[in-house]
Amino acid sequence: MRTVEHELVGLAGPGGRWRPVAAGPFALLAVALALLPIRPVWLWAALIGVVAAVPWLLGAAPEARRRRPRPYWRLSADGLEKVGPGGLSMVSYERSRIDGLAITTGDGMLTVFHRFGRTAVGGMTAMGLEPLTVFVTARRLGIPMHVLDGEATDLLDPALDDALRIPTIDDDVPGGGPLPRDHAAEKRLLDQEAALLAAAHEPSPPKPDERPGRSRTRRQAGNEADREQRLDTPEPLPSRRRVVLLGVLTALLGTVMIVRIAVDGTGEFGARLAAGCWALAAIAGVLAARRRLLRAAQVRWTINAERLRVRARPGRRREVQDLRAGDVAAVVVGPGLRLDPVSGEPRRADLAALAFGHRLELVARLPAHGLDGFQLAHALDDHGYRVITPGARAPRRPQYGLEGLPEIFAQVPGGRLVVADGGLGWADAAGDVVLKMPEDRIGGIELLTIAGHAWVRLYDTDGDEFFAAPLSALRISRTDLRDSARRAGLPVNDAEYDAYLSAAFHSAVSTLTGSEPATASVPSQSAAGQDAAQDAGEQSGETAASPRPGPLDEHDLTFTVSPPPDPITAPGTLLDATRRSRLGTYGMSVLLCEAVALLGAVWLGPELGGFNATASWSVPAGLLIGLVGYWLYDRNRPQLRVSSAGVAVVTRRGKVEWDLARDRVGGVGIDEATERMPRLVVWSPSGRVLRQVTFPPDLDELRRACERYGLPWGPPDADRPAPPPPEL
Repeated sequence: MRTVEHELVGLAGPGGRWRPVAAGPFALLAVALALLPIRPVWLWAALIGVVAAVPWLLGAAPEARRRRPRPYWRLSADGLEKVGPGGLSMVSYERSRIDGLAITTGDGMLTVFHRFGRTAVGGMTAMGLEPLTVFVTARRLGIPMHVLDGEATDLLDPALDDALRIPTIDDDVPGGGPLPRDHAAEKRLLDQEAALLAAAHEPSPPKPDERPGRSRTRRQAGNEADREQRLDTPEPLPSRRRVVLLGVLTALLGTVMIVRIAVDGTGEFGARLAAGCWALAAIAGVLAARRRLLRAAQVRWTINAERLRVRARPGRRREVQDLRAGDVAAVVVGPGLRLDPVSGEPRRADLAALAFGHRLELVARLPAHGLDGFQLAHALDDHGYRVITPGARAPRRPQYGLEGLPEIFAQVPGGRLVVADGGLGWADAAGDVVLKMPEDRIGGIELLTIAGHAWVRLYDTDGDEFFAAPLSALRISRTDLRDSARRAGLPVNDAEYDAYLSAAFHSAVSTLTGSEPATASVPSQSAAGQDAAQDAGEQSGETAASPRPGPLDEHDLTFTVSPPPDPITAPGTLLDATRRSRLGTYGMSVLLCEAVALLGAVWLGPELGGFNATASWSVPAGLLIGLVGYWLYDRNRPQLRVSSAGVAVVTRRGKVEWDLARDRVGGVGIDEATERMPRLVVWSPSGRVLRQVTFPPDLDELRRACERYGLPWGPPDADRPAPPPPEL
């Protein structure tokens, strides 16, 4: 990549890759030709094959494979511009007309402030630019840079000009609590810029063999310590060879079946329809195999004290990025951008590396998606590279509102929640109860922890929740409310406190337990007295011939300490798949069986008496197979069990598919991944996905079960360990 001082070039995909041209239209044309009664038959089969191969022939043509670089964005001393093929400027914002740049945290848009207003240029990801690189380059060019909380549409609304005025120095200081989102984001960028400045101006440490006074033996030891290290992403599953083999077999199977249909004759419409289906299946299989191959590329890092070599596309040595260690001042490891292997457009990446030079210019963007960030950062640091990582992320806490708070709570100064006259009440500062909830209205009181704070939920006699609020807003401690309500005879459920007492009991008696349940015995008073009498007789000088009483029956007081409950035996809640998802799966299974039945009737109909005769029995058979098959699965469907001891998936017949203890669970909830559909997963405390729940239970019921039994809801915050539940 060409690097110029104080110039930033956006990420853009290279041109010249071999790809089929207009594969979709030609596939539809091949299917249409297969449905036509073309004579002779060899011409019909040849036309289908030629039309299916035309997109690949066009993609292999030299004119189509000529390197045509994609348009990219560039920020330099000339301003912000979009450069198209041939170096022509497609969009340009001159430096003299730019008053400032702003990045909005809500939608990630880059906005240009100029003399006549504001202009939203585009999304940072679509432009191939990272916030850190734009922030550092703009400040080096003398362009004011801002990070604003909100969206670009808010900045473009003239009605919000007064609300978006620049605050004074006194107004800029937040009144307690953490920094706002825009302040925190700008502070993180400033911290990274300061670290880059320090790395650029500090002298690099000498190599082990360049330090004075080092003997030959020590230099050899230093060279061995600085030997290269290679980091690779895991092998794709299935492997690239299997994907290629599957694509070739699909194409061959489609070709053979079309030739067989041509030999048998294409006089009936059912035979031509089967040929069209085989042609479509062959083309789709080849395209899917190519798409899978592009996404299965591995990232390989070779790190030593002299240089960095990174390759993201196997078999292409010319695309290996080779950087000398002397040209790299620091490497920023964190979230970034990468090129989509199929479309070639910039996409967000969980991990990427930005190499900066000693003039704070961007030397290279190094792909790192699929690698372990901890291992990559430490490998670079061990070989003498300066590594900079983003600051601690803001804790990802669930969003809860104060639902059902009566207005009188705010109208009574100094009010607090009390337990009085067998019910709950709201007392003022003098202790007088101004609002009372009788006992007959309270069906249950549930104490739980939400986002590290103690909450209370109140249920009526029908089991419906009608009140939820944090105890800090009610000015009562968790212990006081629990003890007072239990003394008053109110139904109180504090599962976390009970689980804490159970864990404390088992830890206290753990010294008495071994691999088997421990048994402790206490001898009775009669046995103790007989032992004392025997000792007294021995001291009185009795002879050995004197009769000695035999062993007496011991009436021992024994108790058995049972092992702590596991996620299967502990009391908990069993969550099933929703009725809507079950009905949808029923319908999909029936439709799939019906589609197979119709395709079988089309394919095998000419040999079994015609399409109508075959479909008359295959369609009802498909319906029956779909209903019975899913009923057999549904009668033993898995269910999610949530308890204070952990989570588990248990079938209706009692078979345990998997279980996780409480100490291994860091979070339960929806994984909003960018490269796959959202799914219900269980995280470890470090943020790694441990298990995936294949069936979707009711999310509200799951959240309440996690809150009830002390399991964290949502992904864990790996940077900030979760504190223990309050007042436990």
